[in-house]
This record gives sequence, C-alpha cells and structure tokens, in this order.
Amino acid sequence: MSMIYFDNAATTYPKPECVYEQMDKVNRSLSFNAGRGSYALAQQSAQIIDNLRKELLRIVNASDVAEVVLSASATFALNQIIGGLEIKKEDYIYISPYEHNAVVRTLYNQRVFRDDNKMADSEAGRIKNHIIVMSFKDDGNIDIGRLKYEFSVHAPAFVFMTHVSNVTGCILPVEQIAAAAKEYGAIVVVDGSQSLGLVPFDMSQSLVDFYVFAGHKTPYGPFGIGGFFIRNGIRLDTFIAGGTGSDSLNVHMPEAGSSRYEPASPNVIAAAGLLAAIKDVDGEEIKRRLDKEMSLTRYMVDKLRRLYNVKLYLPPADRHVGIVALNIKGYQSSDVGMILDADYDIAVRTGYHCAPLIHEYLDDKEYLGVVRVSMSMFTTTDEVDALCGALGEI
Repeated sequence: MSMIYFDNAATTYPKPECVYEQMDKVNRSLSFNAGRGSYALAQQSAQIIDNLRKELLRIVNASDVAEVVLSASATFALNQIIGGLEIKKEDYIYISPYEHNAVVRTLYNQRVFRDDNKMADSEAGRIKNHIIVMSFKDDGNIDIGRLKYEFSVHAPAFVFMTHVSNVTGCILPVEQIAAAAKEYGAIVVVDGSQSLGLVPFDMSQSLVDFYVFAGHKTPYGPFGIGGFFIRNGIRLDTFIAGGTGSDSLNVHMPEAGSSRYEPASPNVIAAAGLLAAIKDVDGEEIKRRLDKEMSLTRYMVDKLRRLYNVKLYLPPADRHVGIVALNIKGYQSSDVGMILDADYDIAVRTGYHCAPLIHEYLDDKEYLGVVRVSMSMFTTTDEVDALCGALGEI
C-alpha cells in the first residue's frame, strides 16, 4: 500500500511528470549561470528565466500592468516587500486573521520610519501597535461592512491579506477589500501562496498592488522558487543587495526593473520546473482544478459530518478550496496525525500551521491546533474514502 498524501497545502505532491523531466534535463545540460555569460549555454539558461517571467505574467494577465520578481520562496518575497515599504510610525496596517507568519512575524519585527525618514531603532519603533486584525463573521468570511467602518476610523496605509487560508481553505474576498482600501490610497498586498494556478486572479482587472506566489504549492512547481508581481509605478527600497549580472561597476542596485530585487544567481533548475508546470495552464484549466477541489471538498465534508467524533472548522462552501480543518474529540491534533501515519499510511498536517491569529477564533487550543487535510488535482475519491474510514475508526 502506497502512502496517501493529504498535505498539499504544505507542498503539492506529486508534481506533473513534466516538472521532474525538465528539471533533470536542465540540471544535466543547462545548469549554467543564467544571464552572466555571453556563451550560448548561459544565454539558453537565461532564456528559461525569461520564458518563466512571460508565463507567470500571462497566467495572471499582468503583462501590461506589472513586473514579476523571482525569489527563493513566498516567505522571502514577503520579507522583500515588507522590508522595502516605507512604513511610518503613524501608519495603520490591516491584516486578515488568516495571515501566515511570513506576514505576521515579518510585520511585527519590522522597524518603522520616523518623521525624519530615518529608521526607528528602539522597541517602541516597531509597528505592532498599529497593526489591526480584520473582523470576520461567524461563518469565517471577512466582515466587509465592519471593515469599511474601521477604515473610516483609522485610514489604512497598508493592507495585507492571504487569498486563501492555509488553515481552513477559505477564499477571501480580496477584490472587495482592495476596493475599500483604495478609497484611502492604501497599498494592498495579497499572499497568493495557496491560490496561484488554482483560484482565478486577473491583475489587469484588480486593484491589488503586490501578489505573492509560492512555486511549489498550487502551481505544482518545485521548491526553491517563488516571487511576487509588483504593479507598474511602485518601487520598493532594497535591503538585500548583490550581483545582478549587469552594470557591475555600479555599487548600487539597479534603479528599476525586476533585477533591482533579484541579487545573486537565479535558480535555473527550479525555474525550469516551474515553467514546465505552468506553461499549459490557462483560465479553463484553473477553473477545472478549482471545480475539482471544491467537488472533492464537498464530498469529504459530507462524509465527515456523519462521524460523531469529528469536529469541523468550515468556511462557506462556495468559498472553500480543498483544505479541510478538523479535530477528533478526545485527541490532540498531533496524536491524530501520528495514528494516521503509523496505522493507515496517511499523511496530514497537524498543529497551528504557521498561522498564529486564526486559532484564537477557531478556539482549538485544547486540541493544540487542528488536523489539516489538503487535496490536489491528483487526489481521488478513493483516497478521501480511505481517510474518512480511518478517522471513523480512531
């Protein structure tokens, strides 16, 4: 019996076969320092990076409105964004209760600018007192009416929100929130780590300024590559510097373009894998993947609701991707994970999932977090049946 994998919110597995094939091919024959040499193989490596940029921009319809910056991960990308924004001590920053520690910790540890535009260097200079967590309703949706009122009291300078919760699978109404925030001229940052290639997003029709992605999650690429889309006309300060392969006599990072935010040699092997994963993905394929996950989620939830020992934490069905948070009465979440692994060869994730705020609302401390079951486009109903059967036996 092979392992049944339900930890796709951590990283999708398996990847499409073309991802493994292209990474192996490039690792063996085109693993050169892309854009750093004039010889043919280095230029071919650089073409992989260029093609990946074009495909990423295509998938969110951003070619005319944004640039894409490549980085090692979504966490790295969010650090670049937050560290590059000029956040002043009087600024109000709104975050959703679903935020990952890639946002929460980075914000809480970010020092702010004083009125003289120099960085504050004391504990009092940190921004945590001006971070406001968005209110949400009992069904898990952000309370837009309440949020608009909060904006009117404390006008937002920056808004950070995940597109899809990595804990409950809730799809947030990012466009509604962005529209409300833009009435005050706020910068809007969306963490799309659980959504790129799964939930439709059109940057040309959006008010979002930054959209972050993790290549190894919903796009079905490998580890080691992520990044963000940055709307044209927006410029970040740089706090990470290094070689970019051009203008090498200049001791400063480039003034414009994606290379401003991309020091060091690019990971051409990971880029090749992500390129293979997304090159044939279009709007219809994204819709197909989302429809499948939603259908599997409804199927799973229906079966789990029949089990007396299962406690579910569910967003509205029409705003729910293939992530299901649950607990088994009488067990800590980690115990359930170990039993599923040892007795049934089923892999799930347990605990708090690097998302510290949402668990206060879920009230799951007695369980030490939740058991997270997350599906992919490769998940089958037979696997869902096996999981539900196992949970019923615990």
